[in-house]
Amino acid sequence: MAMTRRLAAFILLLASSVKVRAENFDCAALPDETLFPGPWERYIKAPADKARITPARILATFGNVTTSSATPRAITPGDHVPGQGILIGPEGLLTLEFDENIGGRVCFDVESVGDDPELYLSYSESPLFSGKLPDATTDRSHGDLPLQIEFGTQTGVVCVGKDFVRGGFKYLTIRMPVYPVLGSGPAPFPHRDVLPGQHVLSPGAERRKSDRDPYATPWVSIRNLWVDCTAYPSQAQGRAYSGYFFSSSNLLNRIWYAGAYTLQLSTLDPGEGSSMIDYNRLVDDNESPAGSWYSNFTIANGTTVITDGAKRNRIVSPIDLLLATPGIAVSTHDMLAVRNALDALFAHQYADASLPRAGPPFGFHGEFLDTHHLQALLSVHAYVKFSGDMTWLTRRWPAYLCAVNVSVAKIDNDTNLLPGPEGHSLEASALLSVVLDKTITLARWLGDDNDDNLWTAARAALHKGIQSLYCPTTRLHAANLVESHRCPDPDHLAPQAGNAWALVAGAAPPSSSVSRALSARWLPAGAPAPETPRLLSPLASSIELAAHAAAHRPDAAVVLILRHWGHLLDGPGFTNSTLAAGVAVDSRGRARPPEDARTSHCRAGAAGPTGFLTEHVLGAVVAAPGGGAWTVRPRLTPWLGWVRGGFATGRGLFEVRVARVVAVDRRGDVIRGGGQVVEMTAPEGTVGGFVWDDDQPEIEFRGGKTVAFIVWEDRVGSAPPVEELDVSPGRRSEADCEEEWYLQVFLYRNDMRLVYDKAFTVLS
Repeated sequence: MAMTRRLAAFILLLASSVKVRAENFDCAALPDETLFPGPWERYIKAPADKARITPARILATFGNVTTSSATPRAITPGDHVPGQGILIGPEGLLTLEFDENIGGRVCFDVESVGDDPELYLSYSESPLFSGKLPDATTDRSHGDLPLQIEFGTQTGVVCVGKDFVRGGFKYLTIRMPVYPVLGSGPAPFPHRDVLPGQHVLSPGAERRKSDRDPYATPWVSIRNLWVDCTAYPSQAQGRAYSGYFFSSSNLLNRIWYAGAYTLQLSTLDPGEGSSMIDYNRLVDDNESPAGSWYSNFTIANGTTVITDGAKRNRIVSPIDLLLATPGIAVSTHDMLAVRNALDALFAHQYADASLPRAGPPFGFHGEFLDTHHLQALLSVHAYVKFSGDMTWLTRRWPAYLCAVNVSVAKIDNDTNLLPGPEGHSLEASALLSVVLDKTITLARWLGDDNDDNLWTAARAALHKGIQSLYCPTTRLHAANLVESHRCPDPDHLAPQAGNAWALVAGAAPPSSSVSRALSARWLPAGAPAPETPRLLSPLASSIELAAHAAAHRPDAAVVLILRHWGHLLDGPGFTNSTLAAGVAVDSRGRARPPEDARTSHCRAGAAGPTGFLTEHVLGAVVAAPGGGAWTVRPRLTPWLGWVRGGFATGRGLFEVRVARVVAVDRRGDVIRGGGQVVEMTAPEGTVGGFVWDDDQPEIEFRGGKTVAFIVWEDRVGSAPPVEELDVSPGRRSEADCEEEWYLQVFLYRNDMRLVYDKAFTVLS
């Protein structure tokens, strides 16, 4: 009954999306309880109480740090001191570790203070940078300066200023400076004011001798410390997911939920954006000096927006928006954050109809890249498909078409390619082909197919140009027409992203050979990108996942997920909770030396597997706005014995369950092996299809009930490879618990039963 109430409330709030041309679509209405309760909730990383996230442990101490009890004692790493405060004096340092990567405002419950104390706060996402110096958020590669907080005589709750929300950190170091006696020299931590609530420590500014009593011994006793998380503002309850994923692979489950949480932390209050202080200055004229940081730049309208990452750059980024949208749709359904991000880009569309390189602070000075322009256009299709927000699409359609025409007009008639930084661009050309394909789909949804023939012809021309870059010896495409980058030059540049987009566009025959050539380059920690030779990028690798799926090689995609994203979770220096922007090719937990401190360990575009696993392994594919039409095409791959998952749109709940089975007789002897049972549930009023094999026609059926099929990998005589199962009451017995749901039993023909294949072993 509770489940019914939760779903009813969600559908009521999103009811206007049921019709394709919804007039009052409200994608801000998110559930306050999970729509799919079950054992998979243990993988959710979002805290139970986002307003009060407390540290899990003391990681390190140094100097003057004791308990504040009547008989104080030194505090050491691993200590838990319930009922006792922590007293910090001059030269004391305390590093705290949280269970997960988090973000927000740090608050103290101050028990007592003495002699005008001040503390310096240093934040880090990675343990590699935990300590007295913070990691980096700004558009400089070096670390940030610590944030000063002064207590004066204040006790009780003291929080850092609202301008100083820290977007991502797992480690917090608190330290008190040591002060000179009788002004014998400059203070070890000289400083000057920058903004209210922040003092910047600058080597060029000395504290005056009269600023402090030379014989004072300041101290502060902290009873409690917590973080008020301001991320994912549309969700009062961050664990109230509207989708889920649960499989026999613990690592794939962890990766799916780490991606979902990464997307939550990367979703911000629009007034707490942009860590790019130097670039902000072009818009807000700030005078913040080197090393200072803040999070108070407005990057979009509305109450929520998806950005490129929690710590940096905290702006709307087209590639992150594109890669994040499917994952958001199948986990939290925070589509308002997606819409506001798109609006931020279209609000700064230039006079020639091109879209800015990114959202504010970009968009004021003509910043433009062809690939970013095209990624923004692709994000429109993703948003409308999952949200069903046809009203928004209708309003933006004229501007969208003008933006498409900007790129179409750039196609070189001689080469059939788009221009790029070095001549002509494989990646931009393949991206435009995908954009035109999705534009044809959008036009069909709107009933406006006037330009279909033009777009189809443009795609055909682009494919000719893309194929001219193909190198048979490497089975990959060159990046452009520059002589040293082309085949047969042995060192020709064959980019990861460009070749992946060529596969997604359907412009790379034979596609399977390109897919295999990409996977042949893999390193232990993931797929290399020659265009960024020192970095293994989860953004480019997310595109490669889609490429392998387009080449009908989902097995390869799952291997890449386990290899690359498994390292991003469990490799040295990572957070074990969110997904980083990349890893150096040497796999040491570093990315883009010498900018290690600035590496984002919560990058929205790194969450590609969350949407991918739902669509290409579970096989639940949305085919029309808001899920009005859908397709189920599961692929367990050799690494899974079972998988289940689901998500919600304004139409209701979609759920798929797949398990390997064998047919047994009454005695339990196996009669036939190599089967898979696929169960599907979809909302009433929707139309779907089940696809198992390209050689077999799609089996169509309508939503409103659960249907199931048995699929046999081997064919026996004239028996069909796919049969519908009777799942009426009495024909199926459920397992004893949700944890082992796959142990359910189906009655089959000729007195046989379908039971889980316990003999299945994962391919090593």
